[in-house]
Amino acid sequence: MESAAAILRRLEWRVRHAVENVLSGEYRSAFRGRGMEFDQVVRYEFGDDVRDIDWNVTARLGEPYRKKFVEERELTLLLLFEDSPSLNFGSGSKTKREALLELAGLLMLLGAVNRDRVGFIHSALDASGTPRLHFRAPVRGRGAILHSAAQLLALPPPTAASGHATEAAGTLGALGTALRQINRSRAVPKHSVLVWLGDFAPRAQPEGWPVIQRRFQTMGFRVDDPWERRFPAELGGGGRGGLLGGLPSGATLAAYDPLAGRLVTLEDSPAARAAHATWQREREEAWAALFPAAHNRLAVSTEDDQLGALVRFFHARMRLPH
Repeated sequence: MESAAAILRRLEWRVRHAVENVLSGEYRSAFRGRGMEFDQVVRYEFGDDVRDIDWNVTARLGEPYRKKFVEERELTLLLLFEDSPSLNFGSGSKTKREALLELAGLLMLLGAVNRDRVGFIHSALDASGTPRLHFRAPVRGRGAILHSAAQLLALPPPTAASGHATEAAGTLGALGTALRQINRSRAVPKHSVLVWLGDFAPRAQPEGWPVIQRRFQTMGFRVDDPWERRFPAELGGGGRGGLLGGLPSGATLAAYDPLAGRLVTLEDSPAARAAHATWQREREEAWAALFPAAHNRLAVSTEDDQLGALVRFFHARMRLPH
């Protein structure tokens, strides 16, 4: 198995190449309001932008004053990595967790190359179902960010809880705890960019999420297995735990369920297809409810090129009107 340091060396070369050749200014322009921050209130003069007038100060002093902005020196990027046993599933050559960690590493390295402050909070459950959080305050500089990224990639995967219901409730509680810690942290200033990474199974919204959305620029990065996008009988690929030629009609298949921690039987039946379609619909509805604006959502497959997906995401955000 590739070490965290080896993964980061491989990813860093690709990130530097992308920044120099295809991303250029897209990363810096992809975040709303990037480049300017409030400095002070000054007297309005002819020719100033009337949109910058501070009406409260103007009314209090009896003459027009405007807000003065200065160039923002850096961006603060915080990754919320939601680690769950469901990420350990992979029907092909790569598990969802491996793909999501690669995506997180690429994003942290992008921040390092662009001289931003980068940190993370890792949310998971321990073997007893108790929330387990690892918080690394945002740091600047290549060495410090690489060290932080290596810590994230080296964290062990969570083990299965006693059942699906227990797992869902516990993960939701862990997320609520993580969000409260983020909201209280003085190391994460207002208007920072918060990227939540996970596989986003259908469930209720975690407590405290609306407050986080008001305080930060929020984005969601989701990883999908091909079996989640299409019913296994429709797939032809294979790999780690996968299928060669897909699941024949009416056949059954034993597959490992990381949430239950055991083998389960899959079958091609109308009921199974209906359940899969319902799960897909509920998942997309919950996903859109968390991140209503489509340009704040990125869904990638374990089969995708993760860096290519990031480049397309930033290109799309670059075209948004500011």
